[in-house]
This record gives sequence, structure tokens and C-alpha cells, in this order.
Amino acid sequence: MAEILEGFRPGVSGWVFMWALLITGAFMVAIAIERGYYIWVKSSINSGKFMSEIRRLVKAGKYENALQLCDSAHDKALPRVVSAGLRQMAREGASTDFRAIQNSVDEGTLEVIPKLQQRTGFLAMIGNVATLIGLMGTIYGLIVAFNAVSQAGYDAAQKSAFLAAGISTAMNTTLMGLAIAVPSILVYTFINNKTVQIIDDIDEHTVKLINLLTGNR
Repeated sequence: MAEILEGFRPGVSGWVFMWALLITGAFMVAIAIERGYYIWVKSSINSGKFMSEIRRLVKAGKYENALQLCDSAHDKALPRVVSAGLRQMAREGASTDFRAIQNSVDEGTLEVIPKLQQRTGFLAMIGNVATLIGLMGTIYGLIVAFNAVSQAGYDAAQKSAFLAAGISTAMNTTLMGLAIAVPSILVYTFINNKTVQIIDDIDEHTVKLINLLTGNR
């Protein structure tokens, strides 16, 4: 660990790559925290339990109560889309056209989904970029090592020192790059899978809601 920390000191061979990786890692952590909070805390809901209560209220004709239940969910993804269809139904009543409800739900979906997906793709990109920056540092370290071996005028001890420094740079940047890339890709996978699950829940339950509201007409 001390050797890796030493690699950040300006003047040490390859320090630019180490700082570039550190900045990349900081962006990864910031995006992961923001996206994780938005997806799991602000957007996720127990869709089965929520929609069971919504269906009960809709069957009883209590659209205002259903809307209040959606509003109490504090802008979570599924309730926001469901509320768009319910508001259309509450305004126009049983005479509401199927297409009007479908358009309201589609509009709500188009507002929600981009917010679920935004910035998540940066995590996958950061994973790739961190790997490539680490590879650049590896190549740079090998160049330094090979140049030291090929230089005339240095004794064996000096060449060994330069060779060790070059190899150290290569290994440190490789390790640092992978230490950022692996968590970044793992976090991206978890967040993306949860996002897909939320979107699938929206698709499934909004179709069932529309059929319930319109009686399949």
C-alpha cells in the first residue's frame, strides 16, 4: 500500500497516470452513490403490494383515494406513471377513451424512464476507461524499464534500480486501474439490473391498470 501511495507523489515515474486513475475513481464513486440512491431509495417500490391496493381502490371507484396513494409514494417511478392514467380517468370518468388513458400513461412513462437510466452508462464507460488508463501506465512503465536496460553508461546497480522503478510503475498503474474498473462494472451491473426491473414493473402493471380502467374496451 505504501508503494502505491508513493506512486501519487509528483516526480515519481507514472504519477500522472495514478492521479488520472484517482480522479476517474472519484467520478465512479460519485455516480454510483447518486444512481444507487435514486434507483433504490427514490424510485423503487414494492410493486405487487402497491398495485394490489390501487386495483382495490379502482374497482371500488375511489380514484381520488388511489391518486392520494400515488402521491404519498413521493415521486417513486411506478406511482408516477400510474397516477398519470388515474388522473385522466378521474377527470373524464367512465366515458374516458382507451386511447386517452394510454396516451397519459405513455407520457408518464416517457418522463420517468430517462431519469431512471441517465448517467448509469457512465459507470460502464469508467470501467473501460480505468482499464485503458492502467494499460497506458503499464506500457509507460515497461518503456522506462527497457530504456534503463538499454542505456549505456549505467552500472548494473543503476540499471537494476531503473528497471525496478519501471516495473513498479507498470504494476501499480495496472492494479489501480483494475481496482477502479472491477467495482465500476459490478456497480453498473447491479444498478442496470434494478433499473430494468423497475421498467419491467412499469410496463406490466400499467397494461393491467389500463385494462382494469377501460374494461378491455
